[in-house]
Amino acid sequence: MAAAALRLAVIAVAVGALVSSSSSAAVCPHANHTAPFAADFTMLQHQLRGTNKYRLRWTLNASAGTVEIGLEAAVGSEYYMAFGWADPKANSPAMIHSDVVVAGFTEEGMPFAEDYYITDYSECTLGTDESPVSGVCPDKVYDEGKNDSMLVYGHRRDGVSFVRYQRKLDTGDTKYDVLVSATEEMAVVWAIGKLRPPDTLRPHYLPQNHGGPRDTTYGFARVNLSETVDSCNGPLDADNKEDQERIIADAKTPLVVTSAPAVRYPNPPNPDKVIYINKKEAPLLKVERGVPVKFSVQAGHDVALYITSDPIGGNATLRNKTEVIYAGSRDAHGVPATPTELLWLPDRNTPDLVYYQSLYEPKMGWKVQVVDGGLSDMYNSSVLLDDQQVTLFWTLSHDSISIAARGEKKSGYLAVGFGSGMLNSYAYVGWVGNDGVGRVKSYWIDGKSAAGIHPTSENLTYVRCRSENGIITFEFTRPLKPSCSGRVECKNIIDPTTPLKVVWAMGASWSGNSLTDSNMHSITSSRPIRVLLLRGSAEAEQDLRPVLAVHGFMMFVAWGILLPGGILAARYLKNLKGDGWYQIHVYLQYSGIAIMFLGVLFAAAELRGFYVSSVHVKFGVTALLLAGLQPLNAYFRPKRPANGEASSWNRVLWEYLHVITGRSAIIVGIVALFTGMKHLGHRYDSENVEELTWALMLWVLSAIVITLYLEYKEVKRRSGDTSSRGHWVLGNTEEDDSVDLLHPDSTDRNSESSPSGVMEVQLEPLAR
Repeated sequence: MAAAALRLAVIAVAVGALVSSSSSAAVCPHANHTAPFAADFTMLQHQLRGTNKYRLRWTLNASAGTVEIGLEAAVGSEYYMAFGWADPKANSPAMIHSDVVVAGFTEEGMPFAEDYYITDYSECTLGTDESPVSGVCPDKVYDEGKNDSMLVYGHRRDGVSFVRYQRKLDTGDTKYDVLVSATEEMAVVWAIGKLRPPDTLRPHYLPQNHGGPRDTTYGFARVNLSETVDSCNGPLDADNKEDQERIIADAKTPLVVTSAPAVRYPNPPNPDKVIYINKKEAPLLKVERGVPVKFSVQAGHDVALYITSDPIGGNATLRNKTEVIYAGSRDAHGVPATPTELLWLPDRNTPDLVYYQSLYEPKMGWKVQVVDGGLSDMYNSSVLLDDQQVTLFWTLSHDSISIAARGEKKSGYLAVGFGSGMLNSYAYVGWVGNDGVGRVKSYWIDGKSAAGIHPTSENLTYVRCRSENGIITFEFTRPLKPSCSGRVECKNIIDPTTPLKVVWAMGASWSGNSLTDSNMHSITSSRPIRVLLLRGSAEAEQDLRPVLAVHGFMMFVAWGILLPGGILAARYLKNLKGDGWYQIHVYLQYSGIAIMFLGVLFAAAELRGFYVSSVHVKFGVTALLLAGLQPLNAYFRPKRPANGEASSWNRVLWEYLHVITGRSAIIVGIVALFTGMKHLGHRYDSENVEELTWALMLWVLSAIVITLYLEYKEVKRRSGDTSSRGHWVLGNTEEDDSVDLLHPDSTDRNSESSPSGVMEVQLEPLAR
């Protein structure tokens, strides 16, 4: 009676296709059954082409209300096998609302079978408070859902996966499960594809898109569980009967690299000795972009490990000029007693497939599968832009920058612009076209309509764009300074030392060819965000920063008041009695230099470093050096000649050096003030910067007018003084420059404080 109640059928499908009314199929009997089954699928056997890759088995226990299903496929251990019942209420079979079981093997090699419910043609999104669970998701992540399948058995042999599970015909779950009939023909669905292993955000094995055409990696059929079918042509035959060992790199655990004799090398012919990683022979190594991989190389001094783009290795550069070496060198060798540590950081530009090999011997290693990690792992810095709707990621290199932008809400396209607003900005737009291909293009925007959006030809490399559940993410790499001229995009220069003003926009759709006003954004940032590329942070657009304002004020006091005042004192106050002019000159100069150095420290502290890249900084450093020469110049001043003696060459050279460097410092310092204003205007785009620039111009003009007036008075005074021998630059005999500028109280100054060449005579009336 039990034998009569049990019925079994096995259906095999070519090239990974499960039972389908339009696909080739074969059926084979269970070992316990010898009688042939119904011929419904026997006709499909004549259409069989190629090698069988996928089989379905079932055993019906109608009295218990259960069915045991076996899925068997000649696929890799990282593949899933899915089978289930389509929605009986649908007019035609479809994946949506299907009740399927996904079976496969975990990364540890353990079999599993779990109940899934399909709500969308996408990978599972676990949902948030604002959006529901959607995609191909386990039943238990839905409200009131549970796993109604029970694993019975599973194994992998000779490259073939087999998983057997049991489910009830009526699970009692009318929301996520289909009521399966034991006697009626019903529509079924099937698929095979790769599994996404669990991570911290999604703790489930999730099927990825199967890809491929219908009846090859997915399909539909009609099955009656009560009918017996026998249409099988022997066991499944896998192309690769040896399961490839796999190792997943962990940032915290070094990979131990050794060498040993080859036993099952995956890509023969091969040398006698090959590379082992963690005691596994030439495994498939899986790494994530942005996650460092540490190797402990102890394979012997004749095995130098390196990561290469060449599948054969062995210093392939000698025969393959295009080989790219990502890590390793001739020094990456060691033994167990003294291992060598090799650190490799795959980045977003690393290809999906590279190889670990020996530099000295070809074909000792095997493949490295490089997959995307989280964007935060792939990029060094990230910030949330205005309104926290877009996240910007970036990594700086010597002459380029890699950028990624990810929207935080669903949209048809995502745009990021460099500027104070979308108007007059350089924009980068990412979208996925109707053909499913992601694209990223650059634009110059000078208007608020579609006519004001102009495509540019920027040199964008490593471009990627994808949409996951409507969330746009795009990436690209571009040079910091475009190597072109004459085009508008050539002015799109990114200076890492200057904050980058960034805005964003989103909209429903975008077209790479002809744009209309319907492509205009539906939501945009309310203000730009200043991204500090070197610091890895951001701040809202605002007026002058207090610290930089202090820097500017101190530089104005030094170069606009104190240092010029010291020069004017030395030039126009020597006619006064005593050494008052000298005291004023020295104190003003030293005070100006001290305040100038303090101002530099304030700027360096605000910018977290000292960068000589902008025009302002170059002028500032030049003025700083010229001003710093003056105290040193005063220390080495030659002695002044005695009355009637000619000046020595050293004295003449010193006078020229002192005057030229001093006045050059003032000129360069004032230029630095104006370039600093321009730099701040570019950095902050603030109206008060323009007002301060005009105020500085008025101050400089006023100083020039005052200087001209003082010079006029001085020339007039000297023209009436027949004993004066002063000149504009050199030879001013009124200057007692024998004074020690560093020690104003010295005896030399006291002994030579009175002007030379002038004799005072006291006249008294004669007594009568």
